[in-house]
Amino acid sequence: MPRHVNYVPHGVIPAVLLPFDNDLAIDEASFRKHLRAVASVEGLSAITVNAHSTEVGSCSFDEQRLVLDIAQDEIGAKLPLINGIWADGSLEAARLARMAAEGGASALLVFPPAPFTLGQSPQMALAHFKRIADAADLPLIVFQYPLATGQGYPKDTLLKLCEEVPTVRAIKDWIGNVPHHAWHLRTLQNLPRPVNVLTTHSAWLLSSLVLGCNGLLSGSGSVIADLQARLFRAVQGNDLAEAKRLNDRIEPLMRVFYADPFVDMHNRMKEALVLLGKLPRAVVRPPLVKIERSEIMRIRQALIEAGLLDKNTRDAA
Repeated sequence: MPRHVNYVPHGVIPAVLLPFDNDLAIDEASFRKHLRAVASVEGLSAITVNAHSTEVGSCSFDEQRLVLDIAQDEIGAKLPLINGIWADGSLEAARLARMAAEGGASALLVFPPAPFTLGQSPQMALAHFKRIADAADLPLIVFQYPLATGQGYPKDTLLKLCEEVPTVRAIKDWIGNVPHHAWHLRTLQNLPRPVNVLTTHSAWLLSSLVLGCNGLLSGSGSVIADLQARLFRAVQGNDLAEAKRLNDRIEPLMRVFYADPFVDMHNRMKEALVLLGKLPRAVVRPPLVKIERSEIMRIRQALIEAGLLDKNTRDAA
């Protein structure tokens, strides 16, 4: 399948959701509608599939291939597609990378292997990424987790990845520490072969962007891609007043989406799209379960505060 060649991950990149039927099968019609809606937003650089937001951990290999095929068919001609690589072993990660390349992905978002929670070395991280790079000649995005999880890459390891794996072109930065985040920006984006920092610090997105990120990659873009794109443009244009105004609209949603337990973030985003009339149902796969009605009401209030639910919708509800 054709891909967007020479794509370098940058700018505003929403990670879409994956709707399910009541029997927990992929709801293809709703997924296609969701893809079209997100891709219609002005100012996006790409769309991410097969990531946290699509509940990739509960999807089989064949389902992940189907997700990419549907996205390619629906929006692939319009925007580059970034495919997540979620695997605990490097052999399976390479298999997924080959599938993504054959399916027309333009870049890969590489999640850290779960075994790294028990400890990792630079050699392990390099071996993992080199095997993926050997399997698919696509730009790689390193998903940088908080170091406390054990799955984040220490500074020296991250530098080795950037220096020794030429296809590493960006990081999805979830380090959760402002000075460390600032180090990523100063260091990685100024390497001889620059590596873009794509923030996913949604709870403090404005602050992160002002530090100088070359983009953002976030599941909340499945709901607020337009606000994120406008915020990014405002920061890039040094329009701080407009950036603050947009951030004030975004903040209520970030407060409810990323509440405890954190694992329910995309569960809540599905509920938001149901409230907005953009999804028919908010079904998640186990072990996730449907959130309580009281929490859905908090999401509704946040949508009202963000200016995304109008008066008629609010009154009808």
